This record gives sequence, C-alpha cells and structure tokens, in this order.
Amino acid sequence: MVPDSGLGLQEQRVSTDGASSRISQMRRAVLLLIAGALAALPALAVNCTTQASFKPSDRDALLAAGNSIADSVAAQNFDTLQASLLPAVIGEWDSIRGVAQGAAPILKSGKVNWGDGYLLDATDLKAPEDTQFFCTNADSSVTMTISLRSLPAGRYALLIGDYEGAPLAGQLALILGADSNAGGKWKLGGLFVREGALDGHDGIWYWRHARELSAKKAAWSAWFSYDTARWLLLPVDFLSSPHLDKLNREQSQLGTNPSESLPLTIGGTAEADAGKSWKITAVHLDTTLHTADLALVYDSTGLTDPVAARAEATSVMSGFLKLHPELRENFHGLWAYAEKDGRRSFAIELAMHDIP
Repeated sequence: MVPDSGLGLQEQRVSTDGASSRISQMRRAVLLLIAGALAALPALAVNCTTQASFKPSDRDALLAAGNSIADSVAAQNFDTLQASLLPAVIGEWDSIRGVAQGAAPILKSGKVNWGDGYLLDATDLKAPEDTQFFCTNADSSVTMTISLRSLPAGRYALLIGDYEGAPLAGQLALILGADSNAGGKWKLGGLFVREGALDGHDGIWYWRHARELSAKKAAWSAWFSYDTARWLLLPVDFLSSPHLDKLNREQSQLGTNPSESLPLTIGGTAEADAGKSWKITAVHLDTTLHTADLALVYDSTGLTDPVAARAEATSVMSGFLKLHPELRENFHGLWAYAEKDGRRSFAIELAMHDIP
C-alpha cells in the first residue's frame, strides 16, 4: 500500500518503477489568476463542485474546452491557443506562448486523461478578492482547498490531467473561465505543466524514500526528498489537501531545515583551492533538466573566464558534498549558480559522479 497521498489522483499516481519515466519540466503562467498559498481568509459567497457532481452540460462543455486547449498545446498550434484566451489575459499572450512551447517535449506522443475537475462559482463576489474554495468529495471523506488571489467575480474551473503514453508523462492543469461576452464559453485563464516523475520515480516513491531517509537520520536528503515528492504529486501549488498537510508535517518534524543553516561557508577541497572559501546562500530542488537535481546559489568571486568559472563552480559543489556526502546517492546531480553583486554570472549542472 502506498503512502496515503490522498490527492484525488490515486488511480493515476501509482509508482512508476519499471514503467515509462514521468520526466517533464514545469512551466507555469499565472495569468488572470495569480495563485499561491494564502493565510486564513474571510468567508466568501463562493462554492466548489467536484466532478462527481457536475451537471452533464457542464461536464461536456469543460471537457470540450479542456481537450481543445490541451490539443493546441501538444500540437503547438498557437493560433488556436491564442483564440482560446479569456479577454482579460489576451495581453499575457507572450507568457502563455512560452509556457506552451516549454510543454512540447513533456506532452509529445501522449493523450490527455483528465483525472480531476473542480467547478468554482464566484459569481457573488462584489470585487476581486483573495478567495478559497473548499471542495469536498462525494462521501465527504476528503476536502481539497483551492486558493486563488485577486479573483474577479465569475465562474471558473480547474482541470488536472496526465498525458498517458507520453515519454515524459507530464501533468497539465488548466484554469478556465466562463466568458460572459461569448455566451459563457469556457476559455483559458491559466496554464501549468510539471513533471509527474523524476529519474523514473513518482511523488509517492519520493515520499516513501523521504521517510526511509528520515529513519536513517539523513536529514538533508530527507528534506529535499519531501520537497521532490510535493513537487511531483500535483502540477500546481494552490491546491492542498489533508494528505499534503500530512507530508508538510512530516517534513517539519525532521528537526532540520537546510535553509536554517544558510548562509553556509565552505572551503575548497582541491590543492589549488587551498585558502579559498565561498558562501552558499540558497539550496533548493531544481528540475530544469527533468532530473532530481539540487541547486546551489553561491557568492562568486566574479570570474569572467568560462574555464575558471567552471572550475570555481565545481569546487563549490565538491566542497558542499564533502559536508553532505549522503546527497550523492539520493539525487542525480547539482547545479551551481554563481552570483556577484546580486547578478547571476555563471551556471553549470554536473551529475554526482562527475563531481570530485
């Protein structure tokens, strides 16, 4: 039995060991609706309907809109995609197009399977508000919370799907809005894409792995494995559930939050680096290459020669792994991002086996 991720996606989020890899890159466009975690909000006249209670007319209209938009993204049909935008986000077309272009390798050769849908009624709002929708399933066993910022009055929907058969097996989420100027037709307000798995493992696997690492007192590896699990379980950050809250609690109970150790000063490990040191100011998960990498942001000496900058970055990574050697066996590689006077000057990714 897998950990009770309880994300409303259990049938789609099973372990991918031995199956095709769910490797993808998340690109998100926060368009009409800027989503994020919110503090407690006042009660509002809004409500949420889960897909089991959709009226047939709503279900058919949402699926038609969702499938059309998903097909446009997968086929890179930008004319059709642009025509699907809500009027309020037409000015964001460049951002939307960028998201769609980044999604191409993620969705290639796959077919969308919509796993979850939520109909969000905010027609009684008097003005744009930070809004929470509490979406309870048919048997009242799980309540999902959708938090949206500066939401105008209207009818909205959230659709979440997987691209089955795609080599990278990505996840796709759409925020749709009913266009009152087009007879209530559903149009695109937000587009989100994220990996469903990294290095052949899905979010449930990483959740399990985090627990195993916690039991071994490998706190840093456990912390970032929890981060990886959270990243993979859903393609958006504004949807939460009691089960994701459970993951967060488990992570907080590790007793070690790497960010509390920062800034971290490390010394060079090679003879050529004797007497040198660097300050690491941030460490975080980085899925740029569709792998489970960690990223280090460090204060650089300002080298401009690429060869010298690469050597410096490699020394930083090597020194970091000397302090936390257990990370080598639990993550694919490291990114090193050099910064000087607040500006990024160099970046490189190396697999763990290529870091001395």
